[in-house]
Amino acid sequence: MVVKMKCISVVLGLISVIGFSQSPKGIIPKSYVAYKTADKMVIDGDDSDASWSKVDWSDPFIDIEGIEKPKYNTKVKMLWDETHFYILAKLEEPHVWANLKQRDTIIFYNNDFEVFIDPDGDTFNYYELEINALDTAWDLFLSKPYRENDLVVLNDWNITGLQSAVKIKGTLNNPNDTDEGWMLEIAIPWAAYQKSYGEDNVPRDNFWRVNFSRVNWQHDIINGKYERKKDAAGKFLPEYNWVWSPQGVINMHEPEKWGYVYFSSKEGKDSFTIPQDEKLKWELYTLYRAQKRYYQKNNVWAKSLELLNKSSIVVDGKMMKPVLENYKEGYTISVKSPFSNKILTIKEDGQFLK
Repeated sequence: MVVKMKCISVVLGLISVIGFSQSPKGIIPKSYVAYKTADKMVIDGDDSDASWSKVDWSDPFIDIEGIEKPKYNTKVKMLWDETHFYILAKLEEPHVWANLKQRDTIIFYNNDFEVFIDPDGDTFNYYELEINALDTAWDLFLSKPYRENDLVVLNDWNITGLQSAVKIKGTLNNPNDTDEGWMLEIAIPWAAYQKSYGEDNVPRDNFWRVNFSRVNWQHDIINGKYERKKDAAGKFLPEYNWVWSPQGVINMHEPEKWGYVYFSSKEGKDSFTIPQDEKLKWELYTLYRAQKRYYQKNNVWAKSLELLNKSSIVVDGKMMKPVLENYKEGYTISVKSPFSNKILTIKEDGQFLK
């Protein structure tokens, strides 16, 4: 859960994100083909399972805004089978430390690794998992992004059947040596994301929206122990946020910008191209953000797209005319896809309707 210089307040253990900043440049989400494994996976924090040697690492992580090269390298691999989504993360770190041991505490107050998953890609009802080098987990369900409401977190939700393990290349919490880093292996049951009992939600030959984040703090050593570093005024210095697919802004909670993980059941190499309808959805979110800005300035939604200076959108050379419909409590913006003939619609709260 990224907090790097975000305006946040911690209230009753929940995180409230304030503001609606946006990137000045376009961000193209990353994509990854996760292959199905027939082997039984042993979750031990190591990459010794034969299946891991058969798949590629992701691109190295980048700063969350997509601007700076991180100080330390991070990369992931992904696999799946009929019961689990498997993730292997390799984190370069010369000082591996952690002190949070209780589940569902605010784990990003330590250096951590984070997983974000939106199965149906509508930006609502998504999931977050954070794990530190002690293998302490914080898993939570969010009904919608923070930008829409402060009270969106179900902190009591748990990933039933979660398996995770950490292996440290060095020594944990020892400031007297230099470490190589740590490796984290995770198995998430598909059943944890079922919307109804017995639902077959395994994404065979389909994609989910996914992103990964790594929080890394500057530190001091006080009385032989690692502590987050503070400035002269006694405030914690901001943390680094390094991600797989850049967000363009310092905010992980914009699910429409997450990467695409395609779960291939094909034997041998497969490829994935981001569907054109997904690109069309990006344009609808551009209009949604323009409406947000208009509302913040005028305290009312724009009644026409001309007021947003964007009455048409273009995707892969195809120009389309979206339709804005206003209602008492909000609006919808819809467009007919020339690629699939589907009607794509976004609401005033950013939810994408299918």
